[in-house]
Amino acid sequence: MAVNACINYNYHFTVGRYDGIVGRGRPSSGIYATSFRVRSRWPVMVRNLRGRVGSKVEAVVMGEAVASEDEDLILPNHEFAQHAHVPSFEKYLEMYKRSIEDPAGFWSDMASEFYWKEKWGPHVYSENLDITKGNINIEWFKGGITNICYNCLDKNIESGHGEKIALHWEGNEPGLDDSLTYNQLLDRVCQLANYLKENGVKKGDAVIIYLPMLMELPIAMLACARIGAVHSVVFAGFSAESLEQRIIDCKPKLVLTCNAVKRGKKVINLKDIVDAALLGSSQNGVSVGVCLTYANELAMKKEDTKWQKERDVWWQDVVPKHATKCDVEWVDAEDPLFLLYTSGSTGKPKGVLHTTGGYMIYTAATFKYAFDYKPSDVYWCTADCGWITGHSYVSYGPLLNGATVVLYEGVPNYPDPGRCWDIVDKYKVTIFYTAPTLVRSLMRDGNEYVTRYSRKSLRVLGSVGEPINPSAWRWFYNVVGDSRCPISDTWWQTETGGFMITPLPGAWPQKPGSATFPFFGVQPVIVDEKGKELEGECSGYLCVKNSWPGAFRTLYGDHERYETTYFSAFPGYYFSGDGCSRDKDGYHWLTGRVDDVINVSGHRIGTAEVESALVLHPQCAEAAVVGVEHEIKGQSIYAFVTPVEGVEYSEDFRKSLVLSVRTQIGAFAAPDKIHWAPGLPKTRSGKIMRRILRKIASRQLDELGDTSTLADPQVVDQLIDLADT
Repeated sequence: MAVNACINYNYHFTVGRYDGIVGRGRPSSGIYATSFRVRSRWPVMVRNLRGRVGSKVEAVVMGEAVASEDEDLILPNHEFAQHAHVPSFEKYLEMYKRSIEDPAGFWSDMASEFYWKEKWGPHVYSENLDITKGNINIEWFKGGITNICYNCLDKNIESGHGEKIALHWEGNEPGLDDSLTYNQLLDRVCQLANYLKENGVKKGDAVIIYLPMLMELPIAMLACARIGAVHSVVFAGFSAESLEQRIIDCKPKLVLTCNAVKRGKKVINLKDIVDAALLGSSQNGVSVGVCLTYANELAMKKEDTKWQKERDVWWQDVVPKHATKCDVEWVDAEDPLFLLYTSGSTGKPKGVLHTTGGYMIYTAATFKYAFDYKPSDVYWCTADCGWITGHSYVSYGPLLNGATVVLYEGVPNYPDPGRCWDIVDKYKVTIFYTAPTLVRSLMRDGNEYVTRYSRKSLRVLGSVGEPINPSAWRWFYNVVGDSRCPISDTWWQTETGGFMITPLPGAWPQKPGSATFPFFGVQPVIVDEKGKELEGECSGYLCVKNSWPGAFRTLYGDHERYETTYFSAFPGYYFSGDGCSRDKDGYHWLTGRVDDVINVSGHRIGTAEVESALVLHPQCAEAAVVGVEHEIKGQSIYAFVTPVEGVEYSEDFRKSLVLSVRTQIGAFAAPDKIHWAPGLPKTRSGKIMRRILRKIASRQLDELGDTSTLADPQVVDQLIDLADT
């Protein structure tokens, strides 16, 4: 791909030499003076490459004023950009151009910042993404010998950072906390690694980890990586049936868990779930010899825990007895690091397999640049390590950069909705990364829970998991970040390993709700239904051309499914399964999964777009939209709406919501049905389970599937009761 062509048609918006990024010059032409009106103390010059000259674009400089719905752009301020890793759009283009034209050289330079016992071979990468030309294959740094645990811990200690805090742990109850330095973390990791080795775990063996957000969770991941074992973290909220499926698939040597956990006021008996899963797996021919159980006595006493003497072992009784030194198992860059299962509404879970070298370099680089990480930062990601975000941006990415990481055991609104900001102030968190669902939930609870806390330490915010609607983006920016913190609105997937499209703080203006531009080495393309690449302003299917180091290599035990699911729809590309729009300035706007696109009378309407229009209504706190069959239109739009606190559902409210959508998008996008929702079915990580909403909307109530992973399963019954109200 010719990078110049890519830049010409994708990136129409460029930042000129305006005050606050380059210098304090005044507008030197009518283009600057008439194209942009910037609400700021400073004269600001922004140059549009083409297509916008003469049109009025509203903008505000970060830290100068709040972002209202009138602003199209949030411009980085001088002080932030001056100290950023990527201080300008020009610098980004320079680095991006090299990453596309010389990926081998670009990523080799990134990789050289880490320890390799042996350097990789002459070919930095090899790839085939075209299923018509043979088997799909991706390899990076093959022949290079390294270990990700060594680079996370030993390398930082050898650099003199052994006494730096690696992990701050905040318990479910306020006032309950702990911390580990890099030295202490390495000791704990080595002790567990030695225990695993003593129990026969060796390079290539699988270990299931079913733990809540205790420090033992990242410790377990790192211990597996240290000895070359393949960890498979299962979110400690999945049902026994889901855990059983994963055990049967990967046949682990051990299962690591704890007896129970408290989330808010609720106690969850994890050991009971594991016991049921192990019973089911043994009945299906897969027996696990050891269940190492951490005694979390704040949630459940040891004596109250069900126990199988031949199999169960208390973590605290055995692991601390082992040596705090453990030799590293050096592995090839293409040796497997972890399995992470993704599940759908039906069918066998998909075991996404990531390997060591490319994933290590990609997560480290994306963390550093997307959050503009500095050694003085304190970083908190609210995700659970049971999801890919917890792998890449709670554990590996931050520790590879020598960061101080906050882990939180509980739920974000316990004991009240101010808990997040209490934690931010307590640890002086500078980078805060969370999901749009949590943002909208906290937004619904009111500003007073935010503004009672200082939050002055914050300097970068981040969003992950789904497209963030512009109104939530502005609230996050204005209220949480005091209109001074850039937001890294990241698009990526379990399969990509790390960020693919994301703002780089300080490098370019942001548009509320847009993931903006691709990360280094990533070549996103938007194609139509026939696979033709679309140029300029367009909407279609989001694909990626060529590979990147963090890409997953296969689905465990099912390479054919890997090829069929991700590479057969559009040969030559990785198909993300997401829809995307690119505006005239080259900014990318994710519209959600393509199976979340509703075809109403021939109009393809992204559910995320309708949801954003609904949430713009001042009395709408949250919305989720699905499509249902319609005998005339093909599909109709069905919206679940949660009003703001104190607002009652009424016919006038319904009409005004419909009008809001008609106004924002058009009459064709108006919902046919508004379903009042006191709450939405969400996983404990905050993801809305839209498959359940589809079943409720279609009245397929006997096909709801597993609801055990929901934060509040009673929400489903409430929605069913209100279905015809």
